[in-house]
Amino acid sequence: MEAKTAREVVKILLMKSNISLSKLARMMSNENKKVYQQSLSAKLINGTLKYNEMVEICELLGYEIIFKQK
Repeated sequence: MEAKTAREVVKILLMKSNISLSKLARMMSNENKKVYQQSLSAKLINGTLKYNEMVEICELLGYEIIFKQK
C-alpha cells in the first residue's frame, strides 16, 4: 500500500464524512483553544500537522488509527 500524507488522509476522511475543513476546525475548537480553518489548512499543506492533532481529527470523525505489522 502506498503511504499517504496527512493531507490526503484528512481529505479522504472529510469526503467520507461529508464534512468541510471549516466545520472540522469548528469541531476541534473548544473553550480553551480556537482552531481556525486557515491554520488547519496551512498545517495540512505544509505537512506540520502533529500526531495528536491527527488522532483528534480521527476521533471527531469516528475513526481510529491502528498500526498493524505486516
